[in-house]
Amino acid sequence: MTNPPLSAPPALGPSFARGALLSPFKRPRPGAVFSGGRLVLPGLRVDLARLAAYERVCGFPTGDDALPITYPHVLGFPMAMRIMSGRAFPLPLLGLVHTSISLTRHRNLPATGTTYELAVHVDRLTPHRRGTEAVVVTVLREGGEVVWESESTYLARHRTGGQVPEQAAGSVEPPLPVAGAALPVAGPSLPVAGPSLPVAGPSLPVAGPSLPVVDEWRLGADVGRRYGAVSGDRNPIHLSPLTARLFGFPRAIAHGMWTAARCLAAHGTPAAAHVAVDFRAPVLLPGAVSFAAADEGRFELRGAGDDGERVHVRGRVEAVAPA
Repeated sequence: MTNPPLSAPPALGPSFARGALLSPFKRPRPGAVFSGGRLVLPGLRVDLARLAAYERVCGFPTGDDALPITYPHVLGFPMAMRIMSGRAFPLPLLGLVHTSISLTRHRNLPATGTTYELAVHVDRLTPHRRGTEAVVVTVLREGGEVVWESESTYLARHRTGGQVPEQAAGSVEPPLPVAGAALPVAGPSLPVAGPSLPVAGPSLPVAGPSLPVVDEWRLGADVGRRYGAVSGDRNPIHLSPLTARLFGFPRAIAHGMWTAARCLAAHGTPAAAHVAVDFRAPVLLPGAVSFAAADEGRFELRGAGDDGERVHVRGRVEAVAPA
């Protein structure tokens, strides 16, 4: 008997709970390795109500029969957290921080009339000047064809003993804690299959001259709760000042992937595009930020007013040849 297409990836409350419980017993150190499985979710259909809510919160236009360029990350994130919650994964889930994402959309992705296959794996662990980064690859296929793929890096901070190669030092300032570490409700088991699949294209360079301010946004205290409701990403650092203080933040902070999505919604992206984003400093809620952009595809999210030199997010959009 064939299983019906799924409208969303299984969530992972119990998996995250296990990862949180295991975190104090994991001691990250230089030279850690991981050979993890590849989780595959076939027959995925897009939940249109959830998609519309996501578009409203992030500022994307609603009603188009196309997925926003960041939406496959939301679909794959529970699977990535499931892998990193496992006993074999050597880095503690608690305290993991999302430092960057590089993604490629090969063509427009219809929201209706099709099913997708979603696959996620941890490709490698790499040294960073502040610890060790896990590189997570997410791939979306339609009819066997790769239509979207991404690399995300998640940093576990620990002492490196000064043994980090110069090329691995990175340029990320205090990064955002991992978006959505807490996800509720368990789902069916995911099959493990297949070899690693490399992501097309390296991250784009994002540094350059100061960009002109295009718009200023005032962010309400409820941004984290609203994004958590539509993405399933209910990490307590995003929900309230009280829960954020437990993790060392004076107020709740915006999700890194919300800031990326909001910037890309304002900037716009071609149907076939490559995007690179660095999360450089947390955005406190409530607050005000300035969106800056240039014609060559670069954009930034900076502080507003006296905090205008502080860069929270830096990224670049580049058109690619459609698949």
